[in-house]
Amino acid sequence: MLALTVLPGEANSARLQEMPEPDASEGALLVRARAVGVCGTDAEIVAGKYGWAPAGADRLIIGHESLGIVEDAPPGSPFAKGDLVVGIVRRPDPEPCLNCGVGEWDMCRNGLYTERGIKQRHGYGSERFRLEPEFAVKIDARLGLHGVLLEPTSVVAKAWEQIERIGGRSAWSPRTVLVTGAGPIGLLAALLGVQRNLDVHVFDRVADGPKPELTRALGATYHAGTLADIDFAPSIVIECTGASSVIVDVLNRTAAGGIVCLAGVSSGGYRISLDLGRLNRSMVLENDVVFGSVNANRRHYGSAAKALSNADPAWLARLITRRVPLARWQDALRRQDHDIKVVIDFEA
Repeated sequence: MLALTVLPGEANSARLQEMPEPDASEGALLVRARAVGVCGTDAEIVAGKYGWAPAGADRLIIGHESLGIVEDAPPGSPFAKGDLVVGIVRRPDPEPCLNCGVGEWDMCRNGLYTERGIKQRHGYGSERFRLEPEFAVKIDARLGLHGVLLEPTSVVAKAWEQIERIGGRSAWSPRTVLVTGAGPIGLLAALLGVQRNLDVHVFDRVADGPKPELTRALGATYHAGTLADIDFAPSIVIECTGASSVIVDVLNRTAAGGIVCLAGVSSGGYRISLDLGRLNRSMVLENDVVFGSVNANRRHYGSAAKALSNADPAWLARLITRRVPLARWQDALRRQDHDIKVVIDFEA
């Protein structure tokens, strides 16, 4: 079978090559790939900045945003041939730590987890792959190709769950949400905010193209330019850019009792001036909270599946701005103007 592989740590080593069929020990479900989404993590792995091959292997099959069709399932399992499924990315550590032991592997404490297509496990970027039934999520067949959005949606479903848990520490009635960054994560975070009947605002440096159009189609408000132009104090901020200057700005921008969720990952290497004393004073006196959130567990995948099923299919279709055939996989890794979500379509 054909698979997209890299030599982890070696830039420009990605290639489409023949690989052995997945072994039955990798999972009882045999799945035919329908599509894989491409994100910044994949770009970093291809650039040699990240990634680990499985034990005993030199190359890593990449791709963690999956969508596939079950070709074979064991008798008595909750899956059947033809089911549309998504594979969960992370697997708990073998210890396990306190959180992994109760299915909260997204909160792993010792870092010994593994991840499909990222860390010590082959990913989903192959014509066929196997899944353990407990790490497979069956989704609404009506989602079709849009089901490839499940993994990034699970990330923001977790972020929203954590926001609501933190908000529950007191009498809490949030009204306004500011999402910084109108990439896939930001727009999906906005979608879940709109589904919660909140007043959602999205900020991005891009002034035209699909980002403002998709934001407005949700019924949310789009802002371009600078954060200084935003004249309200949001109850919730979901920061999806990872840009140092944006992070510093939003930390000082919330309403009293505000919650800032950092969902973007910074590249580092940038120094920026910060009045830490002022920030401390504001956070303490106003009971503000800043926290980070990454990855997701099975519960969040379930919440994400419901959110996508309730979304406008036409809006989801516009979120996927390019569908690239497997034979032209390199094109999927070359960023183009107005890209939002790019997917490699195994059936194109």
